[in-house]
Amino acid sequence: MRRLAASVEDPVLRILVIATLISRVGRGIFLTVTVLYFTLIVGLAPHEVAIVLGAASAAGVLSSLAGGWLADRVSARRLLIVLSIVDGVGLICYVFAHDFASALVIAVVVGAVEQAANSTRMAIIARAFDGGRRVHARAVLRTVTNVAIAVGSGVGALALLAGTADAYRWIIVGAGVMYLAGVTQLVKLPRSVDAPTHVPSPASAPTATAATPDTTDAAADTTTAGPTDAAPRRSRFAHSPWRDPRYLGLTALSAIFGMQFGVGEVGVPLWIANDTNAPEVLVAVVLILNTVIVVLFQVPLSRGTHDLRRAGRVSAIAAWLMAAACLVYAAAAGLPAGFAIAVIVIAAIAHAFAEVLSQAGGWGLSFELADPVRAGTYQGVFSMGYSLGAMVAPLFVTSTALTFGLGGWAILGAVFLASGLGTWAIARVAARTSTPAA
Repeated sequence: MRRLAASVEDPVLRILVIATLISRVGRGIFLTVTVLYFTLIVGLAPHEVAIVLGAASAAGVLSSLAGGWLADRVSARRLLIVLSIVDGVGLICYVFAHDFASALVIAVVVGAVEQAANSTRMAIIARAFDGGRRVHARAVLRTVTNVAIAVGSGVGALALLAGTADAYRWIIVGAGVMYLAGVTQLVKLPRSVDAPTHVPSPASAPTATAATPDTTDAAADTTTAGPTDAAPRRSRFAHSPWRDPRYLGLTALSAIFGMQFGVGEVGVPLWIANDTNAPEVLVAVVLILNTVIVVLFQVPLSRGTHDLRRAGRVSAIAAWLMAAACLVYAAAAGLPAGFAIAVIVIAAIAHAFAEVLSQAGGWGLSFELADPVRAGTYQGVFSMGYSLGAMVAPLFVTSTALTFGLGGWAILGAVFLASGLGTWAIARVAARTSTPAA
């Protein structure tokens, strides 16, 4: 808590922390009740719930990119405020969902807006901070997010205890109001977090310096005449992440490793319930354990990962930990209840530290390898990769670990190991080729 208190001395980070703390309580409330609300109150079948949640994730894939792209072209402050307001209103609109179609429309809008807001927030962090302070800001915000979601989950449990339609609806309205309350902090963000209004062409400075008076006048004439209006467009294209294969590779590998969230959210609960002798309550214990480890260790273990070599090392460590966690999870099958509990807890600890380290390394590399001229677009592409990974993760986890048992877990571990070591290789090459000027 002392570290977090010292972290918010920066005014921009303080605003983001308070806004996140408020709004993510609402997020925790909603996550706790959403599936049961769809099933028990709206009356959706399980396959309809899966379609609604899948469509929301799919909408977030494109909106992640759109949010970062817009953050480079309009005021990121205003964009984040508008998106947060729409997000809060969208959550409240869930109380008017009475069938599959209405729930689907609302979920797609909320999912798209949520991911666009996340990309915009990352663009703001990329501009408001530099070097290690960027990763530190991300680590602080993630810690605060976990604390807030845990609190929100406790509040959401009140609706589960009551079990009435009115209780569910009022608690969802409360979640939306918490999102709207967070906007009261976002309006305090300074203009410095917005993108520069003009992007100079890389070739413009040398040309102007070498020009004679006559050629300078000619250049001015062409500027007023209009042909050079294409120069900013060419400059934007030159700074596009789609022309940066290294960054695209990092995004793809991070998206693959990001499927470890699907292991925790889908794979482990179903594995415990269907393939081990451990009690189902262990699912909640694993979730709490993960939250505690993230809250305690995300900030200190993220320190220094703005350095490319360190970011690569922690990504490699995360790869080995996650591969080991997969094999240990698999070992719980067929064991007596007591041994199964111990094995799953050990695997969950390794999994949690793999999550913390992979996030720290990914943040550092996503910021340091991005072109600062298009910080928003780069962060949008990176967020889009995570959205794709989140969308694919449930299907991939169920078709490997939950279908083939030990062999499936081994495949899953090999995928995580390869993606983490691939990230390490990108970081190592980037560190070797980088220069102080770059």
